[in-house]
Amino acid sequence: MIRVEVVLAWPDRAESRTLQLAEGATVADAIAAAAINGHEGCPAVAVHGLLAKAGQVLHDGDRVELLRPLQVDPKDNRRRRARAR
Repeated sequence: MIRVEVVLAWPDRAESRTLQLAEGATVADAIAAAAINGHEGCPAVAVHGLLAKAGQVLHDGDRVELLRPLQVDPKDNRRRRARAR
């Protein structure tokens, strides 16, 4: 068995589930087992901050982060800040 954490954060709150999964469990297995409300709207996932694919095998202690869609394009945001200076 391995122990993993699945996390989804919003601006005002976060939800986290710590799970015990079988050896060889994947990112997709962890997301399904966590059943965090709202995970369907997450276009990407990371493990310890690095982008991951659904079939990636997890290891004991991994943290699966569900990534929400960006609200603002980072390039546009930088341009706005530069113009404001």
